[in-house]
Amino acid sequence: MVCGSLEIDILNSFWNLTAINEDADISIQDIVDDLSKNGTERAYTTIKTVMDRLVAKSVLVRYKVGKKFYYKATMDRREMALDMLREFTDNFFNGDYSQMMRFVEREMDAILVK
Repeated sequence: MVCGSLEIDILNSFWNLTAINEDADISIQDIVDDLSKNGTERAYTTIKTVMDRLVAKSVLVRYKVGKKFYYKATMDRREMALDMLREFTDNFFNGDYSQMMRFVEREMDAILVK
């Protein structure tokens, strides 16, 4: 599943907010506030739109308590990273993990030499 940078920022915020209590009810405002603490100023409506997109991708689920909507993640950080790694490997290396690992090793060696 391909995610944009704001989607990843929102998910990282979400996972950070639920690190202590995975059952915490997380609202759009919670994410807006957390992102602004990290220097990312975004409009409430922008965050809502992106979170709705994450619901459509089945990464988040939305539920209502009283008059307010809350969200829960369907994947933790590790599951999402593995899913993205699988997709990356499928897209760029025809699903060949050994080829992908050789690529990463070569690129890391080149980065560390600089």
